[in-house]
Amino acid sequence: MELNSTAASLLGFLHDGPMSGWELASAVEATIGNFWNVTRSQVYRELRTLAEARLVKPGDRGPRGRQRFVITAAGRRAFAAWIARPPGQELIRFPLLLTLFFADHLEAEQIAEFIETHRRRHEELLTRYKSMFESSDPEAPRVQTLRFGLAYQQTLLKWLDSLPWQARQRAGRSGRTARVTSSRRSTS
Repeated sequence: MELNSTAASLLGFLHDGPMSGWELASAVEATIGNFWNVTRSQVYRELRTLAEARLVKPGDRGPRGRQRFVITAAGRRAFAAWIARPPGQELIRFPLLLTLFFADHLEAEQIAEFIETHRRRHEELLTRYKSMFESSDPEAPRVQTLRFGLAYQQTLLKWLDSLPWQARQRAGRSGRTARVTSSRRSTS
């Protein structure tokens, strides 16, 4: 069976020990979910496919009907073959870029609001990544994905700040601040 990257990543997680679909989805979300989009439904779908191919073995159902899966010897071989392949070309799915491509159909204030919302999210991610990095071994192979995340967030924030709508928004805020400050002075 030729593995897709999502299925292969689940086998990668199962190298660390048995996990339920819920545990796998949570592990994906907390780690590779920062750069590889996997939904919970995909996790369960891929687990069924991996079980049918005998690359994982489902265990007994536990609390809440959760079933833990164990990687099989065939699963280890399939993962080894997948991880040894050269990685494919990256794909960018960035909803804000799609919106900006068609932004001439929006008002400038709405575009600025979208950008500001993204900016806040990426500031939060940068803060979280910095915290994670501080408690990590900077030489560990997995930490290199975190280093990429840090560089990506920093670059993205610079790019967001350079957008014309943001410059206008900042100028408008500073103009309002200056007017409010001068009016306060004149009433004092």
